[in-house]
Amino acid sequence: MGERIAVLGAGPMGLAAAYQLAKDGHTPVLFEADSRVGGMAATFDFSGLTIERYYHFHCTSDLALLQMLDELGLTRKMHWTPTKMGYWYQNRLHPWGTPLALFKFDGLDLIAKIRYGLHVLLAVQRTDWKALDHLHALPWVKRWVGKSAYQVLWKRLFEHKFHEQAKHLSAAWLWSRIHRLGRSQMLGYLDGGSDVLLRAMTARITAGGGIISLKTPISKVVIADGAVKGVESHGIFEPFDKVISTIPLPFVPQIMPDLPEPILNAYKGLKNIAVVCVIVKLKRALTDKFWVNINDPDIDIPALIEYSNLRPLDDQHVVYAPFYLPSDHPQYQDSDAVFVDKVRRYLKRICPGLHDSDFLDIRASRYSHAQPVCTPDYLSTLPPVALPIKGLWVADTSCYYPADRGMSESIDFGREMARGGGV
Repeated sequence: MGERIAVLGAGPMGLAAAYQLAKDGHTPVLFEADSRVGGMAATFDFSGLTIERYYHFHCTSDLALLQMLDELGLTRKMHWTPTKMGYWYQNRLHPWGTPLALFKFDGLDLIAKIRYGLHVLLAVQRTDWKALDHLHALPWVKRWVGKSAYQVLWKRLFEHKFHEQAKHLSAAWLWSRIHRLGRSQMLGYLDGGSDVLLRAMTARITAGGGIISLKTPISKVVIADGAVKGVESHGIFEPFDKVISTIPLPFVPQIMPDLPEPILNAYKGLKNIAVVCVIVKLKRALTDKFWVNINDPDIDIPALIEYSNLRPLDDQHVVYAPFYLPSDHPQYQDSDAVFVDKVRRYLKRICPGLHDSDFLDIRASRYSHAQPVCTPDYLSTLPPVALPIKGLWVADTSCYYPADRGMSESIDFGREMARGGGV
């Protein structure tokens, strides 16, 4: 007989857990506070274009995602394409991301270029990250690339994404980002975007007997006698055999106050960076680059992502501009209009021929726990995924450290939790 299992959070990890539970003959009930599934992969209607609120791309090493697409009959929807990268530095857009671009880049001397290139090459070839686990990212990068390359290529990226938390990052976490992208010669996109995958997973869950309950935040996971008993939502208790939580870990103490004190304190001590992500629809292309890193004293974002240079959008041109800020940062309290106005100025500066009439639509979305701050020895700071409470599993995207947030990693982790592996 299958079990009735609550899954909290309908992002990719929660959907994958519910999908696997239904596939294995259980009855998952998926609770989501939002009005739509997908979490940071959720889509919205952008003036007639269904697109993600936050940018996504796929790498050729995303095996769990590819397996899910195969199971759902969506493999033909995945397309791989070479993309271009750029670097905005000293008021000019430089080609970037290839050995030739590095050689031609006039912001570094030859020795700095060699050191930077060697660091990237060795990081891509490296497979064992354990020796980096206890190291801090900033000293690790500085030691390899030198002071000048750090100042030109890394400093502002760290500062604009992590602010004062930049000095606390794990070298293993940073290595994983370089390693993943460096190994993928092409990037991938889905016809129809993430919406196609989210819809297919949702349909498979409900077809297997699962239930998806939107706009249903969980107020408490009920624990008694060392075991999970069920959940409370809108003042109503529902019994469950097991509970799998995929909500951001800092929220866990709010809904699981009866956990042991050391576990609660561990969750409370975790840090996350929020994001205000501005998405722009233009009449014309901004650049021919998919990704542009930025080092400019007057532009306070780490990068621009011109998504339409990855996924063709029928003559529609879409650019994402992410502002990463701690949720308690004063600027995070600014109105959406403040961020929108900044992005208009930034895009006009990078592309002087851009006019107000070229802006077809522009929106801002916010996510308070967008980027975990992964410190050295990060996994040792986390409680186990299978908590010492019978029938309770708790995880979010930080739990597959050193890998960074990714749809494929979330799918893989969610399915493993559903299989009872405890990951």
